[in-house]
Amino acid sequence: MFSGDVDSVVAPGAEGQFTVLKDHAPVMTMLKSGVVTVAGGNGKVEKLFVRGGFADVSAAGFTILAEQATPLADIDPAKLEADIKDAREDLADAKADDARHAAAEKLAQLEDMRAALN
Repeated sequence: MFSGDVDSVVAPGAEGQFTVLKDHAPVMTMLKSGVVTVAGGNGKVEKLFVRGGFADVSAAGFTILAEQATPLADIDPAKLEADIKDAREDLADAKADDARHAAAEKLAQLEDMRAALN
């Protein structure tokens, strides 16, 4: 989703948000769902919604391996609300445990995305 030189990156770590700057100490941590904010040297800021994954900071750079990554600018709030409504209906209609689990997981993902927009 993004590759390049930046001034800083703020990521949603499992233990809380953290900021990575140049010469940051090496670290690997889990990510929770949330917004990754990338601040470039040109003053441009890019925000991405990530769902879970890992962050790896090393001398070579900062790498995020996420289950899902979507630029916030690409998320249509009206479509998202419709998808949440559909997911709630799917959860209510699910009969089998595996279908309920899948529907609940999808609903949680969509609600995480909505929270990231707000």
